[in-house]
Amino acid sequence: MLTALVIDDEQFAREELATLLEETGEIEIVGDAPNAIIGLKKINELKPDVVFLDIQMPQITGLELLSMLDLENMPFVVFVTAYDQYAIEAFEENAFDYLLKPVEPSRLIKTVQKLTRTVKKQSAPQNLSALAPEKLCQIPCTGHNRILLIPIDQVESVYSDISGVHVHTADKTPTTQLTLKTLEEKTPLLRCHRQYLVSVNHISEIKLLENGLAEVITASGFTIPISRRYLKTLKEVIGLTG
Repeated sequence: MLTALVIDDEQFAREELATLLEETGEIEIVGDAPNAIIGLKKINELKPDVVFLDIQMPQITGLELLSMLDLENMPFVVFVTAYDQYAIEAFEENAFDYLLKPVEPSRLIKTVQKLTRTVKKQSAPQNLSALAPEKLCQIPCTGHNRILLIPIDQVESVYSDISGVHVHTADKTPTTQLTLKTLEEKTPLLRCHRQYLVSVNHISEIKLLENGLAEVITASGFTIPISRRYLKTLKEVIGLTG
């Protein structure tokens, strides 16, 4: 039996789809989410085989969520959408499965049959690059019982420690479910240390230390270590040579 997560901002749509899926006897619903940010957190925690993903959601769309997923641990995705001819043509052209709202039980059964045939046999992750945006313009974060969307141009640095991945701005440091690898690939942030990414636009000063090490001081006064392997590249990006 496949495990599934349903992500949709409409509660009735989530509940109805979950009921229909469980009635097939082939799908176990392990969770649901009312938006992409909570959906991302549950994908990382629950690691479902399949995600049924609504496309039209506020703040972060289903397609934007695709860019936030770790490609190495990508679940199979079935898109759920209201009728949109352009979107449907894109899905069909790239062999993506989709469901139209309201979901027809007979159509859902065909989708579930396809899933049971392909998901467990699939040796490589589903390639969603044709639909996922290439770059992220904001980072979803949580902090103090709030959900935050931090614009990339406000981010000074991102770093990881034992408690998670932290997004540092001039006035706050919330956590995010995104990995440093995803943020390095999907944003302009530059790697300067195994545990740190930095925004070149927010560098105020680079301090050269002993043994080929260095530190970045950001515009807000935040200090970021630079390891030897990344110093040359960082200096070249900001126009320093030698």
